[in-house]
Amino acid sequence: AYERTCRYFCRKTNSVVVCVGYRLAPEHPFPAQFEDCLTAAIHFLRTAQDHGVDPSRIVICGDSSGGTLTAAVAQALVNRRDLPKLRAQILIYPFLQCVDFNLPSYQQNERVPILLKERTLVLGLKYVNEDLCLEELFKGCHVSEDRRLKYQKWVSPDYIPQEFKTRGYKPSPTYPPSKQICEMVESMFDPVFSPLLAEDSVIARLPETFILTCEFDVLRDDGLLYKKRLEDHGIKVTWCHLQEGFHGTV
Repeated sequence: AYERTCRYFCRKTNSVVVCVGYRLAPEHPFPAQFEDCLTAAIHFLRTAQDHGVDPSRIVICGDSSGGTLTAAVAQALVNRRDLPKLRAQILIYPFLQCVDFNLPSYQQNERVPILLKERTLVLGLKYVNEDLCLEELFKGCHVSEDRRLKYQKWVSPDYIPQEFKTRGYKPSPTYPPSKQICEMVESMFDPVFSPLLAEDSVIARLPETFILTCEFDVLRDDGLLYKKRLEDHGIKVTWCHLQEGFHGTV
């Protein structure tokens, strides 16, 4: 699926492109995919010159769940003094948070192919190897009171510009958390799974970033919220929004 895309990037940008064939869930559950991508990134950062690449000009890139992995790898590398710093990260309609599945983009695009709202959750649960009632997650019953308080400063429809609510948005009622479900989905709050939930100390040290969002995509608002967090910490962000775009458009 990605051979032609990678060749296109290589040709159009005159870059060396390394595509990581990471292990897939559910056969290899979370966080095997992240570990493979991090291992590959570290190896290439160390051996870039063997491939004729300037180690100070390495960019990591991914789309959809690959965008999640890209963001997580970039975060994991911020404290590595033994490696060259990443030049930039490119996030193409990434999944970035599991706190709120009722943001405006989730409501507006829940039935828009190819990434239906329900499918997003089904894939996410397969990734962490859990089998749960989707309705409870849609209601937010998986988020404990402590987490709601902590994450509301990063994940909130209040931070989505009004122009992205005009196609329809209705604030969701608050449902009490379920202790059992909260415990079962603990790993979904790991920043490796939900990079938008990383601490400020990590976000503030990330490299320059390019974010692509699509209007007809449940994950649109994840990108908008991450853009805000990065910019709030002075990180330079180039943002491209495809007004007619949908998930998988690349």
